[in-house]
This record gives sequence, C-alpha cells and structure tokens, in this order.
Amino acid sequence: MSSIDEIHTGRATTDPAGPTGRLATWLADLRLEDVPERVRQRAIHLLLDGIGCALVGARLPWSRRAVESLCRLEGCGPAQLIGWNRGAPPPLAALLNSTFIQGFELDDFHPFAPLHSASLVLPALLACAQADGKRGGPVSGAVFLKGAIAGFEVGPRVGLGLHGIEMLSRGWHSGAVFGTHAAAAAAGTLLRLDPAGFEDALGMAGTQSGGLMAAQFEAMCKRMHHGFAARAGLGAAWLAADGYTGIKRVFERDYGGFLAAFGEGHDPDASQVAADLGERWETERIVVKFHAAMGGLHSTIDAVRRTLAERPFRPEDVESIDVWVGKAVYHHGGFPVERPLTSIGAQMSLAYAVAVAVVDGSAMIPQYTAERIESDDLWTLIPKVRMHEDESFQGGPHKKLGCRLRIALTDGSMREVEQGLRFSEAISNDDIVAKFRTLCEPIVPADRCERIVEAVLGLERAEDLSGLFGLLAQETASALGAQDD
Repeated sequence: MSSIDEIHTGRATTDPAGPTGRLATWLADLRLEDVPERVRQRAIHLLLDGIGCALVGARLPWSRRAVESLCRLEGCGPAQLIGWNRGAPPPLAALLNSTFIQGFELDDFHPFAPLHSASLVLPALLACAQADGKRGGPVSGAVFLKGAIAGFEVGPRVGLGLHGIEMLSRGWHSGAVFGTHAAAAAAGTLLRLDPAGFEDALGMAGTQSGGLMAAQFEAMCKRMHHGFAARAGLGAAWLAADGYTGIKRVFERDYGGFLAAFGEGHDPDASQVAADLGERWETERIVVKFHAAMGGLHSTIDAVRRTLAERPFRPEDVESIDVWVGKAVYHHGGFPVERPLTSIGAQMSLAYAVAVAVVDGSAMIPQYTAERIESDDLWTLIPKVRMHEDESFQGGPHKKLGCRLRIALTDGSMREVEQGLRFSEAISNDDIVAKFRTLCEPIVPADRCERIVEAVLGLERAEDLSGLFGLLAQETASALGAQDD
C-alpha cells in the first residue's frame, strides 16, 4: 500500500497523525512499484557509488587498524567485510563497512541535511541481509532496493527537522546524529516491521545518536562516526522486530525527544520529518562527490579548477588567495593548519584544498597521501590562502555551500570568480558509473569490477544476492599502495 491514509496490516503507531507515526506508517506501507523509476535508478547508482567508496576505503591504514582491533575483540561472523574475504558479526560488519565507505571522503552527501547516506544505508542492509536468523527468508534485490530507498528518504528528513546544516555550525557531526534513523529504516524494511515496529526502531535509533565534529582535526574516529550510526540503526531495527520497545513519538516529544534535545536553542521543526512523503524524493537530492574532500569544499575546488582552465597561471606566480564562504563551511573547514597535518585534517581543510587544487589541478586520492600532504610546494602556498566568513552566503544550500575566490598574482593581475556547489541534477547516472570504474580499476581486477557493475545495476531483478555479496567480499588492493600508517 502506498498511502499512509490507507488501511495497513500490523500494529498501528501510538499517534498515526503525528510526525513519527506518519513516517513509521509510510515506511511500513512503502511499495517499490510506487517509487518512480527515475528514483529507483538513482538509488541503485547511489549504492554503486557507496560500494566503490568501500572498495577504496577497505584497505587504507586506518581501516586495517580498525578491522584488526575490533575483530580481535568481537570475533568472526556471517556478515562479510567488503574487500577482506572474512566475516564478522553483523553489528561489527555494519560498523566496519561504513568506516570503509567513509574512509577517504569520496562518498555522497546531502547538501540540505548533511549526512553520507550510502555509508549508513548500505552497511546496515548488507549486515541485516547476511545475518543468521534473519526474518522472512532470503532477501531479494527488490527488497534490498526498497530498504535503500527507505533509508535515503528518512535520514535527510530527520536532518531537515534540525535545520540540516545548522547542526554542523553547532559542532555536531550531523550525519552521525540523524543517520541512525536512516539505518534503522533500511534494516527495518528488510525485517518487515509494521508501523509500531518502525516507531520503536526510530525511537531506539534516536536515543543512540551522536557525533562530535572536533573529530575532524586529527582523529581516525571521524571516519567511523557514520559506522556507529549504521550499527545503532541495525540494532534498533533488530530489537524492534523481536518486540523490544523504543521511545514512542520520538520526534515530537517535548522532554527528552530527539528534536527537542538535539535542536535545543534553534527551533527544530518536527513537521519536516514526514513532509511530502512519496511526493518529494530526497534520494534525488543526494550529491555524489568527485573530489576526495568534505562536501563544503567542493565549490572552492571547482572555482580554482575553473579559474585555471579559463586563465592559467603558475603556483609560483601567486601573491595571495582570498576565499569567502558561508558560516557552516567556514566553521567546518576554515580552521588554520600547520605541519604535521593528518589526512583527515587535510580533507577537511579549506586552505589545503585551495593549495592542492592550484598546484595539482585536482583533489583526489593522490592529493591526500601522506607524502603529498607533506610536500614543500603546498606548504609554500598554504600560508598565502586567507579564509573569510561571509554573511552574504546565506539562504538555501545553493548559496550556503558556494564561495567567492580571488587570486592575486605577482604581476598585479587578478582572478576572481564566484562558484556554487554542483548539485545532484548536474550529475548523471553515467557519471556515477564512470566514477566507480575510475576508483576501482586500480585496485580491483577488471572482470570483477564489471561484474559488480552488472550485479548492482540489475539489482531490482535479482532473486538471490549471494553472488553480489561474494564479489564484494573478495580481497582488494590498497588504494594508497605500499603506504603505511
């Protein structure tokens, strides 16, 4: 059934007319055939992008350390770790596979309500589908896809209730805060929760939310934040399927409710949680990255590349570079940097992004290796980058995530450009497939790469996903080569 106003099977929520009740009922009634074809195809390609990011991230030094440490603690299990040829207990697999997807800042982000959707949804689905004792028998590709869409829709809506990007300005790692609900919605779909079950799962997800943005400066654990949320959401859905109860009406509760607690002081809007369900598809607003840096830096990187293409100049001819950005980007990426700089610090840094884009004309994997980060040519330029918070970059994300760039050269000439973020409508599904091949061909055999593409693009027709799971489980090479941590 496609409408929340129709009669559904199973137990009702405690308040079907409230935001939590409406969302939970919509999730229980969701049918894949009610999702437009363009949305289904976009969701499939977002899953492919997440898989590509996971394959890149699986063997990075910090990922290896996490696998070795946590598998020693929690042991083996039925859920496969992407790129490792080993299994783990499902909650651990959700945590680690998410950490891989977030491993090198290449994964998607939602510009209106910042979170990295694939790193929440895909690991929860994979772990739930491979868990011993899963409910309802084998998971088909169609059900897996429906679960992905459920997660892609729920996470941003919860974030919009907290005014999205405002959470970053306040120092929360926003995706880890409202990502628990995305993972719970995805896993709950596979577990066939009824409306009351989804209400419990969303309530248990919310009470496990968190994530401090100070992790961006040097901590490996920043790459694991969405993994914490994926694991929490999976556990919440699993408990709900067994009748364990969670917070009722979690989004509208005044005392200790999710929005009341996390939104204290900035007027959260519970109506956003269930707004336009089945009419506006958040899946289509998720942006796929083409730079290995945090999403707020992409407009600046594009501005540098555009300037170089239109009127080339040499790095040694730069006198100074000024960049103006909005509040959220400035507080997220405008911090001063100095040597030694970690890879996570570099990928969050506005100054580093400008410098490496000027010198290399790119900001991808080679630009964020330990060796490149320590290069003298970059550190000659970084002190020349001056960052400014500009109140004119307000309004919607199209403005908030934009920038103005001014490059002064030693000959007295000037380059100045204003640049907005490249939003999802400018990125085709073919672009996403091309990105997957670019990322994976250096680390995955060509035949395996193409078999993954074929399996994912044919997901909706697949009755058995074991072949795809096997392809993902096979070992992969390190994206950084022989570099160690």
